[in-house]
Amino acid sequence: MGMLSVLFVLIGLCIFEVVSSIDNAVINAEVLGTMSEKGKKFFLVYGLIFAVFVVRGLLPWLIVWLTNTSLGPIGALTATFSNDPHVQESIETTKPFLMLGGGIFLLFLFLHWLFMEDKKFGLSTEKFFLKHGAWFYAVASIILATIVGLSLKYNTMLALSSVIGSSAFFITDGFKKNAESNEHELLNNKSHMSDISKILYLEIIDATFSIDGVLGAFAFTMSVPLIILGNGLGAFVVRQLTLGNIENIKKYVFLKNGAMYSILCLGIVMILQGFSIEVPQFISPLITISVIAFFFWKSVLHEKKYKLE
Repeated sequence: MGMLSVLFVLIGLCIFEVVSSIDNAVINAEVLGTMSEKGKKFFLVYGLIFAVFVVRGLLPWLIVWLTNTSLGPIGALTATFSNDPHVQESIETTKPFLMLGGGIFLLFLFLHWLFMEDKKFGLSTEKFFLKHGAWFYAVASIILATIVGLSLKYNTMLALSSVIGSSAFFITDGFKKNAESNEHELLNNKSHMSDISKILYLEIIDATFSIDGVLGAFAFTMSVPLIILGNGLGAFVVRQLTLGNIENIKKYVFLKNGAMYSILCLGIVMILQGFSIEVPQFISPLITISVIAFFFWKSVLHEKKYKLE
């Protein structure tokens, strides 16, 4: 990749990480409000190190390594910069499995938000889907059965990867729901957790929420160093928002919508690549930036209208 391509991918990764972590930033800010100043500083300094170097550094590297065990740990990290034909062949061979599993995860994540989660309606059709939320499970099951059926015509491992992506979604969704329940207890003073326990709780939540951003990052690039850098920059921005600007961010009410429609587009891109349909590398950052810019603009108009009223 040329320098302009690398920069474009990094900008897309950073923006995607920020908007997809808004919910996480809100949880962080609310829980931090129940902690001492010492606990807050500890989380914002050392928590950032854990978020960037451990979660957003270890997870993408681990995913590439597990799907390419023959490369070894160092090879998985430097694979996209290697000129070794064996390394390139290994990456290209296993890429469809990673892409299809990740694409299913992201697609289910979007559908769950569309059908099941309360939201500020950014598009008129969202209200219709929310009214028919029970259909989420039927739609998800039909999509999974269809993709598994198509995958079996190509490779049984593709079918397995789509099922793994589905399982990963439902597992992380369970953790998120449990986190929401624990958050309510913390904010209502029903929990007597120490600052250390709250910090550990926030780090676990951060790790759970980061899976969305890490898997979505593979739609931008297969380069682990670029993913670490782009997502790491995004994580740093999220921590700064947590520190003092979260109320301003809440004013942009449709940013979450933008994040979810970006996730839909990235999921589709990954599913196409899972079936070996080539998608130009600039498409993912272009779509992400455009979609988020659109919903940011809608948020600005909504805020102006609200102030006039």
